[in-house]
Amino acid sequence: MPLDKAKAPFTLPKLPYADDALSPVVSANTISFHHGKHHAAYVNKLNELVAGTPYEALSLEEIIVRSAKDKEASAKPIFNNAAQVWNHTFYWHSMTPAGSTPAGKMKDALEKSFGGLDAFKKAFTAAAVGQFGSGWAWLVKGKDGALKIETTSNADTPIAHGGTPLLVADVWEHAYYLDYQNRRPDHVAAWLDKLANWSFAEKNLD
Repeated sequence: MPLDKAKAPFTLPKLPYADDALSPVVSANTISFHHGKHHAAYVNKLNELVAGTPYEALSLEEIIVRSAKDKEASAKPIFNNAAQVWNHTFYWHSMTPAGSTPAGKMKDALEKSFGGLDAFKKAFTAAAVGQFGSGWAWLVKGKDGALKIETTSNADTPIAHGGTPLLVADVWEHAYYLDYQNRRPDHVAAWLDKLANWSFAEKNLD
């Protein structure tokens, strides 16, 4: 993903659309808290944690990969906040106000790995809804080039384990609770049908 490779201090990335552009699936109210409060808090905390450490000289992705392997107790909060900064940035780009459908290489890849878009949606929904507690549902390209669905808990992210994310849905409650309360299945279904950014996913295939 074309994330900023700049080093600390990191800044909160701007959204690729207006706050109300994803409504009614994701309301402007949810965006204001999710992006303006939650995401911003991760950015600020990460800057605080890496200041004066060797991590301060690394890019965001480098911080994630290195801190995931670091056994020092101080590395865990660095990983959590760095991964959440990255995950959220990737999540904003995984959505588009107009919605989209897979085409070209992306459509072919879904056919090959899942048997088509409908089968993918069914499997992805089951994974996202079944993720216990807070976390993320990912479409990932594995090291063998095949597409697969993964879920991660809390801040964990495929890039810490050598995977290549193509698309992600946030299933932390703060991503949908103001709009859907406890109806996670309804949110995931609407997200896939109306917001999933398949053009972005296809760019990540390469």
